[in-house]
Parts: sequence; C-alpha cells; structure tokens
Amino acid sequence: MNFRTIIQTICLVFFIILVLLTSFPLKTWFPVDFFLRLDPLVSVGTIISSRQWIGALIPGLIIIVLTLIIGRFFCGYICPMGTTIDLTDRILKKTKEQSCFDEVRQSRFKKIKFFILLFILGTAFMGVSSVFLASPLSLVTRLYALVIYPGLVFLSDTFLEIIMPVSMMLGLDFLTYAQPQIYLFASQWFIVLFFMAVFLMVCYSPRFWCRYLCPSGALMALFGRKPIIRRFVSSDCTDCGICQKKCPMNAIDQDPEVTYHHECIVCETCVRVCPEKAVSFGVKHNKTGHEADTFLPSRRLILTSAFSGAGTAVLLQTGISQVKSDLVPGNIQPKTLIRPPGALPEEEFQAKCIRCGQCMKVCPTNTLQPIWFEAGPGAVFSPKVLPRRGPCDPMCNACGQVCPTGALRKLPLREKMWARIGTSYVIPHKCLAWEWERECLVCYEVCPYAAIELKREEGISVPVPFVSVNKCSGCGACEYHCPVQAGSAIVVEPMEALRLSRGSYVEAGKTIGFELEADPDRQRKPPAYLFDSDDPGDLPPGFSF
Repeated sequence: MNFRTIIQTICLVFFIILVLLTSFPLKTWFPVDFFLRLDPLVSVGTIISSRQWIGALIPGLIIIVLTLIIGRFFCGYICPMGTTIDLTDRILKKTKEQSCFDEVRQSRFKKIKFFILLFILGTAFMGVSSVFLASPLSLVTRLYALVIYPGLVFLSDTFLEIIMPVSMMLGLDFLTYAQPQIYLFASQWFIVLFFMAVFLMVCYSPRFWCRYLCPSGALMALFGRKPIIRRFVSSDCTDCGICQKKCPMNAIDQDPEVTYHHECIVCETCVRVCPEKAVSFGVKHNKTGHEADTFLPSRRLILTSAFSGAGTAVLLQTGISQVKSDLVPGNIQPKTLIRPPGALPEEEFQAKCIRCGQCMKVCPTNTLQPIWFEAGPGAVFSPKVLPRRGPCDPMCNACGQVCPTGALRKLPLREKMWARIGTSYVIPHKCLAWEWERECLVCYEVCPYAAIELKREEGISVPVPFVSVNKCSGCGACEYHCPVQAGSAIVVEPMEALRLSRGSYVEAGKTIGFELEADPDRQRKPPAYLFDSDDPGDLPPGFSF
C-alpha cells in the first residue's frame, strides 16, 4: 500500500466517522461538516450567491491557495468522492486501463467540467445557488448520509430479527432488545441512479467524473496550472510511455516530458511505474511540464456557459413557483413547505443551502426530508419538516449546528424553541372529537408547548380541541401523534413562521406576542368539569370508543 492509498483510506474513514457522528445528541469535539467546508466550489459558490462573507468556509479557500503550491492534491488524496470512485473503479475495473475516447474527444470532454463550473458561477452571480447540482462533497455526503447509512441501519435491524431466537436462547439480552432507529428519506432513488451512472462511467474512462465533469476539479485546475511543486522528467526517460498509459487523469502527453498540471492530481502513479526512475515531483524549473495553451474552452463557449447560468437563474427567480419571503398579495407560499427552525428567510436560505443532507441525517425524529419541486426547481433537495413523519423535538437544535454554510442558524436551545416554523390548526370534519364525538385527548396530551386547549362546543357532547395560536411553534407533535389515518385531523402549515437573518428569536417573538415555552416532560390533565365522568384520568390512553 503506497503513501497516497494510506492517506486516501484515512480521509475516507474519517469522513465516514463524521457522517456517523452526525447524530443526536451531537458530539462537539470536532465539526462534523469539516469535509464540506473543504470543498472550494462550496466556498466560492456560496459566498458569491449569498453576497456574504462566510467565515466557516475559509478552509475551502485555503485549499485553493494550497493548489497554487502543490497542485490538485485535494482531488488525489482528500476528496471522499474521488476515493469512492477509485474504489468502484477497482471493483468494476476493465482490462483496458485507458479511456475509450481518442485524444481529440478526451480534449473536448475535459472542457465539460469548465462549462459546468461557469454555469454554476453564472447562477451564483445572480443570487441563485446551484452548487448542490455538482459539488462533489455535497453529492457524496448525500450518498453516505441519506442512502448508505439508512440502508445499513435497515440491514442491521433485519439481521437482529433473524438472530433473535438464537440471542434469546443464549441470553444475549443486548441483542434481543436492540432496536436501531430506522431512517426513511425521499429522493433516494434519484441519488442511487445518479451514482450508478457515475460509477459505471469507468467502462469508458478511469475516474470519469473527475476527468470530465467535476466543477470543483475545474476550479482547482484554474489555480493549479503552474504549481510550485510539480512533475518533472529527467534525462533517463526512454519514452516507453508507461506513465502516460497508467495516469488515471490522462495528465501526461504523448511526449512524457509534457505534463498537463491542471489535470494532474499529484497521485505519483507515474513515479511508481517508471522503470527508469526518471519521474519525480519537486520544486524544479525546467522545460518539462509545459502547458498547452488551449486547455480552457474558447471565449465564446465561456461566455455561453456563464450567461446560460445567469439566464437560468433569472428564469428561476421569475418562475411562479419561486417562493418569496415577502408577505405581499400574490406571493404563493406552498402550505407544505415548513422549513427547519432557524432557517434564514427563503431567498437567503436557498442562496446558502448546498443540499448536503447533514441536517436530515442528524435529525433525531427523521422529520427533515428533501423536497422536489414544491418550492420551485431551484429548491430541489432542500430540507423541509414533514410532521407526519416525526415532530420537531423542542429539546434539539442539532440541524443548525451541522449546517456548513449558515443556511440554518446555529441557535442556543432557548432561541431554537422560539424559532417558530409554522402553526397548527384542527380540521373539524376529520377530528374524532369534533366529527365523531369521541373523547380524544391525544393532541392535548402530547403538545410540548401547551398550545392545545379543550373546550365545550354547543351541540357536541365531548370537549373539542382548539389551538392557542400564540403558543404554537409548529413543532408538529400533534400532527404526528394524531390517531386519524390517511391524513391527520390537526396539521401544521408555515403560517406566521418566524425566520430571521440576524437577531434574537426570543425578543422578536415576544414583540409579536408569542408565548413559546416548551416543556416536553409536562404532564397535562384536562379539567374534570369538561367531562361527564368524575375523573378524566379514567379515560383510556389517547381516546375512548
């Protein structure tokens, strides 16, 4: 095992450990979003689209500076996307190690990543983030957090069920009663199909994504054209061509003394395979490593890509489905679009969110889910609260703690409790108490904010629930626990959601008139005078028939 493989293995294992640690309660000894902060495209694209300096993204800018010195070392050693592709390339390895494309086609295809980069930067300059479409760290985090991790948890749960008779017979109680929490996410098929396509591209070329498509690689290529530490070839070279054939990035010309440093990932494969030991990396100045002047697309294609991105951003911003934060007539707000607590106002949120899936992975109730087009095409994969899947725990603020870009604010627990995400309301024709006159107390009992009140209504023989709007945070505990099937009888919508770019949620909420004090351990008992029986505690759990 060579030095590069060791570093790749360490980085990938560390990345996976951080994904596993992205769980509640959150460990704070190391930032779990560390690798996301290292992606130069995330740093540059998000800073431009949000029009703000984001200190947490400085590591990505440092990678760009180091690229000026070392070249594209990040691609060859650190990037978990590249390492994952290397692993699948080895599993699906063909007998032919080089690309199926001829030199002319390879030269053209290598420019595609620059088109993608310019398109993303074009949208960013217009205030729309499309980083999530092709950022390697965002994509690979989504793969491991929303597909591989839930799959492994499901398999472990299935395995425990299979071995349960054996564990009971052996008295292994820790296995008998172990019950992993199953996570379910939307859009998994899209992620799986995307990565299947990326992995199967090895049939055409090694590291196909890295060679031809990766916009982060393109960004680093712009800065790594003439690194200080670079490849050079000594006079011992016999022009055998082995280094050119073995290079995973096709960064060596037919003339082995010519290196395309913007494509070189400093993997040193050429050093290891050279039979004459004529290749090395260092700080030397000679004619080797000569750069072709045509590695960038033509000026016309550069402008076309950038303006295509800007034009796409304009279309997104003027689309009828684009959600705006302004509370004005004609502004369409989807009733199911409930953003996580601490989410910035919608335009700022979409400009910063890179759809990495970290907030969804860390959510202990699995209520955060990726959306499709309900907030417009520009909001695809962004998170929303799905109360029917799970409530937003008032004692959890983990989603904001793991957000790498600040699209979700990092809030203290008390501030988070006041970060109202919506308001619940009762649907009388579905409610067991309102419609069927059954003594149901579920929403009253489970509300951690004591926002549900029971009252007597004329013509109804049992107490019925009402929502105290000023006490409701929109957490969704009522909707989640409601026993009515095929749609809850009490639902949450993003009415009166409190979304601030800065400042205190507590102060803003009190100014508005909110009373958002949560106590999950509160044991509520309805007044006895509301019921025909002497003691409402005689009711069975939830409701009576």
